[in-house]
Amino acid sequence: MRKLAGSRGPGMILVVSLASFLSCQKEPPPTPPPLGVKAATILTRDVPVYVEAIGETRGNTEIEIRARVEGFIESVDFAEGTPVHKGQLLYTLDPKPFQAALARARAHLAQTQADLARAQQDVARYEPLVAKNAISREEYETAVAVERAQRSTVDAASAEVESAEIDLGYTKVKAPDAGLVGKTEVYAGTLVGRGQSTLLTRISKVDPIHVRFTIPERDYLYYAREREQRLSSGAPDLPLQLVLSDASVHPHPGSFVFIDRNVDPQTGTILLEAAFANPGGIVRPGQFARIRAAVEVKQGAILVPQRAVQELQGIHNVAVVGADGTIELRMVEVGERIGSLWVIDSGLEPGERVVVEGLQKVRPGVKVEAEMVSIEDAPPPAETPTGT
Repeated sequence: MRKLAGSRGPGMILVVSLASFLSCQKEPPPTPPPLGVKAATILTRDVPVYVEAIGETRGNTEIEIRARVEGFIESVDFAEGTPVHKGQLLYTLDPKPFQAALARARAHLAQTQADLARAQQDVARYEPLVAKNAISREEYETAVAVERAQRSTVDAASAEVESAEIDLGYTKVKAPDAGLVGKTEVYAGTLVGRGQSTLLTRISKVDPIHVRFTIPERDYLYYAREREQRLSSGAPDLPLQLVLSDASVHPHPGSFVFIDRNVDPQTGTILLEAAFANPGGIVRPGQFARIRAAVEVKQGAILVPQRAVQELQGIHNVAVVGADGTIELRMVEVGERIGSLWVIDSGLEPGERVVVEGLQKVRPGVKVEAEMVSIEDAPPPAETPTGT
C-alpha cells in the first residue's frame, strides 16, 4: 500500500502545481466605460461679416468753459452732470473790482468829452476871427489840431468803458450752447484767471453722440471699396452699429462724419469718427464703444461655440464625435466671432457633432458617450483672467 501511494506522488504534485499556476494568472481587466461628454450638432446659418474697431464716445461738440478775467469765484450756479441751456448762468465771480474799473473808465470818458467840447468851442470861436485876420492862421490850425486830438482821446476813453463793461460781463459765466455739463473744476472762493484762463468745467453736446476710433489700413481699404460699390450700384450706404460695454447694440444706426486725411505711418491705422442718434442722452462721453459694419453676408456658415475650439501655437482643433462615438481630433480654420460662437471656414461639414464640454478628457480614438445639447445651451467660453 505504501508503494502504491508512493507511485502516485509525482503525478499529483504536477497536477497541484499546474492548478496553482493557473490560479495565479490575473483575469483581464474589464473594458472601461465610455467617457461622458457634452456634444452639439454644429450650427449652420447665414451670418454677416463685420469690420470692427474699438473706440471711445465723445460729444459731437466739446466746449471748455474757462475764466476770461481774474477774480474770486462767488458761486457755482449749476448742478453737475445735468443738461444746461444756452445762456444759463454757470459761475459768478466777484464783480466789485470790475465795477470800480468801469466807474473809473466812465469818469475818464466824461473828462475827455468835456475837453473835446472845449476844443470845439475854440475852433468855432477862432474860425470867424481868422477870416477877419484878427488872429493868425497858425492859432486857428492849432485849435483844429487840438480838437482832433481830443476827439481821438474820447474814442480811446469810450473803448476803455466798453472794455470795462465786457470784463464786468465776464464775471457772469454763462453756457455758450446747450449740452450736458460736467463736474466743476473750481468752487466758491477759488481764485481763477491769474496768468491763464482757468478751466472751470466742460459742456458736451451728446445728441448725436460721436465715436472716435482707428482701424488698420487694410480694413479701411476693404470697407471703402465695399462702400463705393454699394453707392455706385444705387444701394444704401453701409450702416454702422455701436456695441456698448455690456454687449448691447445701440438701437440707432450711425454714419461717418470724419475720416482723417492720412494713415499714421507708425501704427498703420487711420482715424475715423462716426455719429449716432442719442435721444435721452443714454450714451455719455468717454464710454467704451465697439464700431462694426456688415460688409457682406456669408451664406451657410458653420458655427461652433468658442469653447469647442482648442488653440495650440496658432493651430485650431475641434473634437468631432463620430457615428460610433469615437473621437476624431480635427484641424479647422476659424473665421469671425459671432457673439459666443466662432465661424469655421474649413474643416467641418454640416451635421457633424463636436465636443463642447469635457474637451480636456478626450483623446483621438477614444470612445465617448455624448450627451447632446444645442449650440445655444453650450457653456460660454471661459474668460482669461486679467494679467495672464
